[in-house]
Amino acid sequence: MTHTTTDQPARGASGAVVPVLAFAGIVVAVMQTLLVPVIKDLPQLLGTEPSNATWVLTSTLLSGAVATPIMGRLGDLYGKRRMLILSLAVMVVGALISALTSNLLTMIAGRTLQGFAMGAIPLGIGLMRDMLPREKLGSAMALMSSSIGVGGGLALPAAALVAQHTDWHALFYGAAGLGVLSIALTLLVVPESPMRAEGSFDVPGAIGLSAGLVLLLLPITKGSDWGWSSGTTLGLFAASVAVLLLWGVFELRHSAPLVDLRTTARPAVLFTNLASIMVGVSFYVVSLVLPQLLQLPKATGYGLGQSMVNAGLLVAPLGLTMMFTAPVYARLSAKYGPKTTLILGMVIIGIGYGGGLGLMSAAWQSLVIAVVLGAGIGLAYSSLPALIVGAVPASETGAANGLNTLMRSIGTSVSSAVIGMVLANTANHVGGVAIPTMHGFRVSFLIATGAVAAGLVLALLLPKRGRPAEVAPQHTQLRASSEEEAVLAIAEEVLRGFRGRVLDAAGVPVARAKVTLIDRRGRQAGATLSAEDGTYALAVPAEGAYVLAAKAAGHGPLASSATHTGAARAVDLDLALPGETVSA
Repeated sequence: MTHTTTDQPARGASGAVVPVLAFAGIVVAVMQTLLVPVIKDLPQLLGTEPSNATWVLTSTLLSGAVATPIMGRLGDLYGKRRMLILSLAVMVVGALISALTSNLLTMIAGRTLQGFAMGAIPLGIGLMRDMLPREKLGSAMALMSSSIGVGGGLALPAAALVAQHTDWHALFYGAAGLGVLSIALTLLVVPESPMRAEGSFDVPGAIGLSAGLVLLLLPITKGSDWGWSSGTTLGLFAASVAVLLLWGVFELRHSAPLVDLRTTARPAVLFTNLASIMVGVSFYVVSLVLPQLLQLPKATGYGLGQSMVNAGLLVAPLGLTMMFTAPVYARLSAKYGPKTTLILGMVIIGIGYGGGLGLMSAAWQSLVIAVVLGAGIGLAYSSLPALIVGAVPASETGAANGLNTLMRSIGTSVSSAVIGMVLANTANHVGGVAIPTMHGFRVSFLIATGAVAAGLVLALLLPKRGRPAEVAPQHTQLRASSEEEAVLAIAEEVLRGFRGRVLDAAGVPVARAKVTLIDRRGRQAGATLSAEDGTYALAVPAEGAYVLAAKAAGHGPLASSATHTGAARAVDLDLALPGETVSA
């Protein structure tokens, strides 16, 4: 018998994997809104000027943007679970640094480390794709994708409550505790993914992308302070264009790029990423406008006079609705596909902002706006990873979803800069204090509506459901699934791959046996679990010699060599017999 071993764990995914990964996403998202309740007090708390205090927020944004695609690629190469734990560990260190200081520079350093955790969301989506059966994957990815909004929404009232009744440093101790809990749960529940990408890590590509993103996002986030027509702002924009163009040329010539730009240029990926920017813009507008409107005193004539905690509670349904939308998305996408659910989500967001223009005169109306927008943003966010996963190879899932998450971050950055400028330019100045106006709030909602309209056009441009021409059959466009669709998808895959049954010594089918496809270089080319009747199906990326390795609890491992010549042939794997050479 020929034994083939890999460094991948044999244990399968338990039912707790999805909630544990979603919890990690929520913990990471908390970092983005953790300081929102104390934003106006940061200059006094840190003993610095307002323009300097904004770096406490900007640093997290920049590090998150840089880390997201890099951690995604590292996860594809070296293990998504490993990189997820590393991301959370860096976040915990950053939170503890921030908890122990009131010094501006030290606080910025801690917040920068916290931003690195943003890579956890695409890593979680990649883990789900690699481990979960098709019939569970759609709703799981929807929940993971929505976790960024869920965490952000739930953090607002919780952070407001803490900031109002305790020392503000307690916010960071709480964040560190959540991070430690998430690491512990991940270690206990989540197995490592069996999938690995070929190649090595593209260090020059990572440096180039990081430099380009920092040069791009710095003027976006600080342009209102520096002046949009200042030499610094325009110079950084020009430098970012130059660096990103050079980076793109390098990536196209690199054999193992950080980001596969040819894959990114496919219409299914390109339009999804562009639509993601617009969804990011729309999500952040409501997060900026409603808390301010709710907390303004009634003496202004339009403020709703709510406390910090009450304002957070009234906005919290935004995140809760996003979370409860995930199973609804799964049903809709199973029937109509993720493109349709993205379009539907965009339409609902547009209705929320359009209707919201006339719903700003009472606290309960803010609650209605939050629920409607939560439903729309939840559907849109849930659709994005399904569209990306369905258009890229499994070995690029982490990097591709990392890039998509980056697009959302760019959207929120643009939203923050533009809405901040609008509110500042339309504010009334009373006693040296700038007070946002109702006109500014309505203009912000109109900007969000325009972004959603642009996103809707981009969603309509997505190609129809079907197999991307340049992707192997196992990567057909994913639809959040039903059992019938899972069977059809498997039927498509086996047309160009290996299929058969896994049997024990008595010839009885073995369920949930792990079957791994290994190429001639000893690298994993695919993996699956046998069904309840012992059947399995593995698509083959290219013709050539392979090894099929099977392993199941209570049975010895088996490795059988097989050659793929372009036509499918059944290969039964008998765990009681030595391997044999077959052709398919």
